[in-house]
Amino acid sequence: MSTTVVQHVLNRLRDIGVRHVFGVPGDYAFPVDDAIAEHPDIQWVGSCNELNAAYSADGYARVRGIGAVCTTYGVGELSAINGIAGAYTEHLPVFHLVGMPKMPVQAHHSLVHHTLGNGEFDLFQKLSGAVVCASAIMTPQNAAAETERLIAAALYHRRPVYMAFPADLAEMPVVGTAQPIPAPASDPAQVAAAVQAIGDMLGQADSACVLPGILTARSGLGPDLQRFLDATGLPFATMMADKGVLEEDQPAYVGMYDGKLMNEGVRRFVEGGDAVVLVGAMMHDFNTGAFTAHLDPGRTIDIRHHHVSVDGMTYQSVEMKDLLTALARQLPRRQWPRPSAEVTRIPPAGGTGDDTITAENLYPRWEDFLKDGDILIAETGTVSMGLAFARLPHGAGFHNQSLWGSIGWATPAAVGAAVAAEDDRRVVLVTGEGSHQLTAQEISQFGRYGLRPVVFVLNNHGYLIERLLCKHPDIAYNDLANWRYSELPKALGCEDWFTARVSTLAELDRAMETAAKAGTGCYIEVMTDTYAAPPLANQLHESIDTLYST
Repeated sequence: MSTTVVQHVLNRLRDIGVRHVFGVPGDYAFPVDDAIAEHPDIQWVGSCNELNAAYSADGYARVRGIGAVCTTYGVGELSAINGIAGAYTEHLPVFHLVGMPKMPVQAHHSLVHHTLGNGEFDLFQKLSGAVVCASAIMTPQNAAAETERLIAAALYHRRPVYMAFPADLAEMPVVGTAQPIPAPASDPAQVAAAVQAIGDMLGQADSACVLPGILTARSGLGPDLQRFLDATGLPFATMMADKGVLEEDQPAYVGMYDGKLMNEGVRRFVEGGDAVVLVGAMMHDFNTGAFTAHLDPGRTIDIRHHHVSVDGMTYQSVEMKDLLTALARQLPRRQWPRPSAEVTRIPPAGGTGDDTITAENLYPRWEDFLKDGDILIAETGTVSMGLAFARLPHGAGFHNQSLWGSIGWATPAAVGAAVAAEDDRRVVLVTGEGSHQLTAQEISQFGRYGLRPVVFVLNNHGYLIERLLCKHPDIAYNDLANWRYSELPKALGCEDWFTARVSTLAELDRAMETAAKAGTGCYIEVMTDTYAAPPLANQLHESIDTLYST
């Protein structure tokens, strides 16, 4: 039988690594939904709403490298657009598949449901244009070529793309063929010039440091960066959004760099060096300690996906992989200085028995709870600010939506990560209760699909990060409805889970010991004081002027 438009697209998504599509069904999208559900190599994963589906596709792409979400026209795609925007900001290639009304309906400008009632059918594609790197309306004539164009765009930019399927055209046979578009090649002369410039700067430097960035991980180039460090002996520090790009259990790691807010010894080492090598790192507000980081442009090497800048000179057509390979091959290994005993770690866990749970005794326990290979999903807010300074065990990953910062992201993103991990790695979700209230219903998907995460919900009686950043901490909009969080899993279908609500260290320790050995999903509600915040969150409170300045 002939391959239909939507089947062709799904086959190509399968070819590049998509095995699951998250979504919410809708009548205009039924042809797409049916094709996904019937595909032999791709599984439909239902979400509670379209926003959560987009968040889950984000989490899936972080683990698997690429993701997909399917929504219906208008109401569905607009519900998902915030999650797509987050994937765009965080450089995640997510394919947004949208089911549209049939072409005769569009041609006659019919007033149909899920539209604005003005007979215009291209408005939502235009709205999505701001948060995707490419888009197309898929037809039998263009499906082959446009699929390859959109795949190439998503992988080149590491950002989402938009693919809309008119309901009648989605089931028609594809006309024509197209070959995959090769990945871009570097200009050898530009690579050679860049290597020379980098070699000259490092050759004249007595001290240097690498700042690995999340763009490196998004391209799957963490191993290439590690080979560069191994070959040259360069040390590295990590900024908040980039945690987990490289293993932290190695001598080259010197600690977390967060401007003037944290780890003064690391700041002096990074900013005082003769050269700083950024590899896919972005200097946004939370990466720079509320813009208190100061790197001398004249001593900075900035390596991006497709170009590199050295002392203000930019070399175009230089692919990151090619450059890292050339640098590892050509630069000499040296004994670079590194700060002694500056690897800042969370102080050991203290307190016992009936002691209340504080930030000082909670975050060290969370650090100790992590094990090799864990996938840690840390919600935006104080949770991520505390866990960013935990030492990750070997093979563990840290995921946080540092730049987009949409609260509620973490719970459905953890669903996506768990689906992508396919039970090979443990997912640990740590979220504040304020964020959790936005998307808590997605806990049901863990039970529905037999996933076994460990979920910690930090209950500090409101939006703590907002309390620390606003003028009036106790103002009404920082308060929340009082939920019985530990009872949610059973109500949402996770009946065999271990659940607990803990307010003392003895209760917390027992619950964590049980969770570490459990063969089921686990959900632990952790009660703290309203203002129990980790050091970075308190530092941001003291640095509001620089955080919100230009």
